[in-house]
Amino acid sequence: MSQGAFDFNEFIEPKGNQADETTKISEKEETVENEQAEEISEEFDGSENIDVQKAVVESLAADKAALDCELENLKTALAEKDTQLASRNSEIDFLKAELSKKDFEISVLKVELAKKNSELAKNFEKRLDVQARNPNALALLDREVELPDRFPGETRDHVLEVIREARDKSEFEGRRRRAQILESVLVANEPNGTLAERRSSLEKVFSENNNIISGTVIEKLNDLSIAHKEGDEYLLASEIILRNF
Repeated sequence: MSQGAFDFNEFIEPKGNQADETTKISEKEETVENEQAEEISEEFDGSENIDVQKAVVESLAADKAALDCELENLKTALAEKDTQLASRNSEIDFLKAELSKKDFEISVLKVELAKKNSELAKNFEKRLDVQARNPNALALLDREVELPDRFPGETRDHVLEVIREARDKSEFEGRRRRAQILESVLVANEPNGTLAERRSSLEKVFSENNNIISGTVIEKLNDLSIAHKEGDEYLLASEIILRNF
């Protein structure tokens, strides 16, 4: 072959090299397809994960909202309980104040009762002392204990007044021995004052009502079981006192 002639073989690759190139192209195409498949898979997986995350977030948000609502309800219930407790505490404080007031009133009444009991005890001791000073003199006015006392507290004083009147009459008539005996009885036996007190109280009622038998007077007489009439006739104040005291 001359020097200037073309060698077409230079532009024709050997069959072996052509096969290798074809293999490389196939491998490259397969690699691209695999990468595209992975990208598509990743895109699919990412989308699915987002949906799941959204669902989880929404579920958590719903749970949080429910918890917030429940928390608000509990706060409201607690506030109501606090209000009720405050009201109950206020009622308890009021009742404590009332109880303290009642305790003070009871204490005052106890003091007054103790004072009254002391006075009664002193009066009782005084009467016992009067009776115990001269037992023999008491026998002069002794009576049967089984006989009922028609006018409790007055019987002894009535008897002593009768003795005093008899003594005065005896002295006036010159009956000295009788007057002396009756005087000794009076000295040994002191009246308890019930008769004089009741007489004075009734005289005061008549005086305050101008000795008129008014409704107030009649009510007082009824309390004392004292009659204010003799049949259909009204008694005078002086007659009522004379009849009874």
